[in-house]
Amino acid sequence: MRILFVTDAWEPQVNGVVRTMKSLIAALEQFGIHTTLLTPQGFRSLAMPTYRDIRLAITRPKTIARAIDDARADHIHIVTEGPLGILARRDCLKRGRTFSTSYHTRLPEYLRARMPIPQSLSYLLLRRFHNAGIATLAATPSLVTELQERGFTRIAPWGRGVDLDQFNPGNRSDLGLPGPVFLYVGRVAVEKNIPAFLDLDLPGTKLVVGGGPDLDFLKARYPHVRFAGPQFGEELARTYASSDVFVFPSRTDTFGLVILEALASGLPVAAYPVTGPVDILTEGSGAMHQDLRLACLAALNIPRESARRQAERFRWENCAQIFLRAIAA
Repeated sequence: MRILFVTDAWEPQVNGVVRTMKSLIAALEQFGIHTTLLTPQGFRSLAMPTYRDIRLAITRPKTIARAIDDARADHIHIVTEGPLGILARRDCLKRGRTFSTSYHTRLPEYLRARMPIPQSLSYLLLRRFHNAGIATLAATPSLVTELQERGFTRIAPWGRGVDLDQFNPGNRSDLGLPGPVFLYVGRVAVEKNIPAFLDLDLPGTKLVVGGGPDLDFLKARYPHVRFAGPQFGEELARTYASSDVFVFPSRTDTFGLVILEALASGLPVAAYPVTGPVDILTEGSGAMHQDLRLACLAALNIPRESARRQAERFRWENCAQIFLRAIAA
């Protein structure tokens, strides 16, 4: 079987969509599935307004139609609702091709945080985009329910996985910071609600790993916080395992791959009880509370081995099998 993935999010972007797709493709190929990618690479592009790190491809419908033909795919999966996704959807509908989509990002909430665009209008456009496909894959049961309540149809629950070899408690070492160390990993952007963490009265050290449009602003506003910038590979794995609590302040993520990476590293998680954390965390792996400070302090008492055990339930092979069942329905 040959699958074409059309995604506006790809390297050099560093985000959950890119990491999800790379891990899914690797797992699919283990099942003998041949995959092809249509990404912004190779196209002229412009910076996304208010978020210059994200480049939007500039191309023509005929170019995308030709790329789809060249892929000779048995199935087309549209990952994102950007320019490439829109043109691929248009071509599929025009020529009667079957396609599926996935819902990775709360675009209405993210747009509203940056521009005065009504969420009702954004959700109307997203419903039209996704409901034209045979299935829309959503990361968690709570997100499936939410999208169904908003009028999305043919929603299929999906899931995520984590590399249990890369992220593991054996990477733990001394970070040289006053403990306990409360860690945030992810984009440093307004939609991540990071000040909700940085404003907390907590002992020890607050450590922020990641880059984004709000990094300089937050560094100036919170001089007592340690900002490490982006980390990858062994360095990131060591930081996870060497911290004491992972803090996930976002209220708008659809999943939160970083939660799984923290758990796999033996790092208990503190979060709000919202979509993502409520679908991943158990009482023995994390603490959730509307008062994030109470969740952080409670997470300090969670055994690291319990966090690791919860992460072991999430495997990319399972996600690949669910994906294949959904597009075959």
